[in-house]
Amino acid sequence: MSNPLEDRFERARAVADAVLFEGYVLYPYRASAAKNQLRWQFGVLVPPAWTATTGEHSVQRTECLLEPRKGDRLHAELRFLHVRRRTVERLDADGGYTEVPELDLPDRVLVPWDEGHEERVLIHEPLDGLTGDQASVHAVRFDLPDAVEYEPVTDDEGRTLGRLVRRRKRLTGELRPRVEELPGPYRVLRLTVSVHNTTAVPEEAGADRETALAHSLIGTHLLFGVPGGLFLSLTDPPEWARPAAASCRNDRTWPVLAGPPGADDVMLSSPIILEDHPAVAEESPGPLYDATEIDEILSLRTAALTDREKREARGTDARAADVIDLVDAMPGAVRERLHGAIRGLREVTGDDTAGEPPAAAPDAGLSLPQGPGHPWWDPAQDAEAAEVPDAVVVDGETVRAGSRVRLTPGARRSDAQDSFLHGRNATVEAVVGDLDGETHLAVVVDDDPGTDVRRAQGRFLYFKPDEVAPLKEREEEAT
Repeated sequence: MSNPLEDRFERARAVADAVLFEGYVLYPYRASAAKNQLRWQFGVLVPPAWTATTGEHSVQRTECLLEPRKGDRLHAELRFLHVRRRTVERLDADGGYTEVPELDLPDRVLVPWDEGHEERVLIHEPLDGLTGDQASVHAVRFDLPDAVEYEPVTDDEGRTLGRLVRRRKRLTGELRPRVEELPGPYRVLRLTVSVHNTTAVPEEAGADRETALAHSLIGTHLLFGVPGGLFLSLTDPPEWARPAAASCRNDRTWPVLAGPPGADDVMLSSPIILEDHPAVAEESPGPLYDATEIDEILSLRTAALTDREKREARGTDARAADVIDLVDAMPGAVRERLHGAIRGLREVTGDDTAGEPPAAAPDAGLSLPQGPGHPWWDPAQDAEAAEVPDAVVVDGETVRAGSRVRLTPGARRSDAQDSFLHGRNATVEAVVGDLDGETHLAVVVDDDPGTDVRRAQGRFLYFKPDEVAPLKEREEEAT
């Protein structure tokens, strides 16, 4: 029989997996790559004694709001990675083993590597038992002792060539759940769950980050579920709950509603800030494990690796091997889907295929202009578009295509990039309008070595008329 909460959790885990393995192994997926020498950037909880030397923390705290309604039991799942240090050993003629920097096989090159082993800690407790002083009784403690595992390495004929040795260091921790009822006209609970790394530091251990990571929780995140209950969004809470939402304290994590839109009985608390109801892009062919991954470019770059590089990637980690196999076997049609999708058009057109490159413009009666530099929407072809003047008046001067201006972006609208252009001279390429009827100046910056390319592709910088100052004739001569 299907378990509705488990179904919700399973959907949320698809996103949680992306968080758990964010930056796990970076392109080009080889242990020897410089970018794979410093790892584990997100959700790292180190032993308390190592917080000062590593710059990491030992505690993660989540607070969120819950209307229990018919729900009376909390189901929580802590997930994290535990480092397993893998070394490579060659079988000697006398039957012993010698540690080596690599073991070169026909299909892969095995090298030392820090693997991440997924761990889970579960809570199933009545909400009433998590209030007041009773909360301390329900702290959930876990202890993962030292361990060593051996995996033989064999050739195609089954002969042993060596072995992989995986060593795990002891890791202890604790979850501390607590529920507090808030005052007000509605029954609302504040759920607090803190995750603590409680590992005692061995006296002989060093104080460096690499040593600390072996005793750390990595990619730490939580899943919450209350069947019959209702979690409130902290990103966009109901108006009546905004003061309570603002009072929630979240340290090194952020809780969002998980599951499909409309679902509110599951929450994901992640060390990476997500939106409510996050989902893995339907175009994604599979996990690529690279931080801030862009599927299309990563797939193309991975396909271009040499055979030796692919063999080393396959020997670095099983997940890296999966990426190589995924890209090598990827059909052209799947790769084409990675080129881009405009999901916002679905709300306008009601068309689920709006993300596909359109053969015709989304609005009836419009056709796509030909040539580079043209968007799918052209105001010149839209009868309802506001008329855009071919010139504007700025400080008593007429500014049009060909006019010279000085860029003066202000803090009111500027982004960080605009601030670097303050005071630069530019040439106006066009006066344009947007879908909101606002007027902008398309410009190219003087002395920009890419000006010819920008003009050919129609890729300009855009400023409001009050963010430029016309250059007088004497100023142009001076420049």
